Amino acid sequence: MSHNFFSLIRSSVTDDDKIFIRTTEGRSYTYRQAWDLSARYAALLSAKGLVIGDRVAVQVEKSPEAIILYLACLRAGAVYLPLNTAYTLAELEYFIGDAKPHVVVCSPERFSDIEPMASSLGVFSTLTLGAANQGTLVDESTFLPTEYETVVVEPTDLAAILYTSGTTGRSKGAMLTHANLSSNARTLVEYWRFTDSDVLLHALPIFHTHGLFVASNVTLLASATMVFLPKFDIGLIRRELPQATVMMGVPTFYTRLLKEDWLNHGSTDHMRLFISGSAPLLAETHRAWTERTGHHILERYGMTETNMITSNPYDGERIPGSAGMPLPGVSVRISDPDTGAQLPANTPGMIEVKGPNVFKGYWRMPEKTQSEFRTDGYFITGDIGYIDASGYVFISGRSKDLVITGGYNVYPKEIETEIDSIEGVEESAVVGLPHADFGEAVTAIVVLQEGASLTEAEVIARLDPLLAKYKLPKRVLFEAALPRNTMGKVLKAEIRKQHDGLYK
Repeated sequence: MSHNFFSLIRSSVTDDDKIFIRTTEGRSYTYRQAWDLSARYAALLSAKGLVIGDRVAVQVEKSPEAIILYLACLRAGAVYLPLNTAYTLAELEYFIGDAKPHVVVCSPERFSDIEPMASSLGVFSTLTLGAANQGTLVDESTFLPTEYETVVVEPTDLAAILYTSGTTGRSKGAMLTHANLSSNARTLVEYWRFTDSDVLLHALPIFHTHGLFVASNVTLLASATMVFLPKFDIGLIRRELPQATVMMGVPTFYTRLLKEDWLNHGSTDHMRLFISGSAPLLAETHRAWTERTGHHILERYGMTETNMITSNPYDGERIPGSAGMPLPGVSVRISDPDTGAQLPANTPGMIEVKGPNVFKGYWRMPEKTQSEFRTDGYFITGDIGYIDASGYVFISGRSKDLVITGGYNVYPKEIETEIDSIEGVEESAVVGLPHADFGEAVTAIVVLQEGASLTEAEVIARLDPLLAKYKLPKRVLFEAALPRNTMGKVLKAEIRKQHDGLYK
């Protein structure tokens, strides 16, 4: 028996002639057409010498073909490695050098920059795929057969590696297995009551666990349909919402939609479900959405390393400010961050999780992997929270310096390292400050060396070619010194307090 996640997907689809995915421009694929194209892509990967366990790094614009490439990688036993389209060449060099993919697939526009770098790092082949279904991946697979025997894998074989930033400034590759993906997708389909009648409005990126694994995998296992928006666009949301039954989004989606006059009970009464994740949803946003639409947003909580951990119930109270209860088969506990001792209800501490959804470990980082797990198998999330007497999980903060801006995770150390390397900078501290649109805004506090002169614009200009756009500070502030405690540690909580109203 094969434990390949694609085999589960293929056996779950009830009607091959049903529309699987369509774009707002009118392009669409039935499930049968998706199977055929994924077979061609898988055959091409195999022809390139790819074998089970080889990595395929993908940095392309959102398109139906990009999702079908993901299916092809599953079929071929490859490890799918999605990369944020905002990553710079310098960032890509690290990911490709660390993951050592056999094949890289990039946008045609970036081929001339990426191919020489990838080749120098030992990549066998660099292919291209454009958002309008063009590129060498398309050209070289056109006449290949539409039959492909899905590779047999074990449950613990890798299906994907997703890189997540680290406090040391270098990203870590979270290794997700076929069993991780299948168990979580099955649970979410049942828990959120997805059926083949659902139409998911998909405005998320597909290099992130939310848009790729939560949205796409659930759609596939439910034999549902996805309407693919190239990005979050208010006009397209308004146009396509009448045909949808479900929308998944980050909190920013909901805060922006609440500013629209057309959003009301009448424009949303046909919807079955609104889901929010990737960042904490403010309780006031939850309540405002209910007042305007009559719908209670279903908030859930997950991580790159764990897939989805908790969810507010489909039937039952969806509590504003809570991430819900542990999903079936998933165990969550709260521990003392220093001792690891389990804490009672309503006591804040470290959130730890265990279950079939939890990743295998960090790519090429066995010591880091070991340090992030308790001896009884619980993964230490790094998030601070508590569980109330009714079993609802509340996330109250983060033990690490993670900033979540617009649903994207940003670790300050990476940005601080780049700022500190700028001539004239003595030191810097990067924090997230409250922002109505982004949730948190990346903000840099910079101390200059004596006699040095730098402007905010100059600092941002130096960072621009080195960091993805979402990592760039919204503001750079200059101070004479950073606040510190008696041990010399920078007091980031004090910085956040001092500048709390900056974006109001």
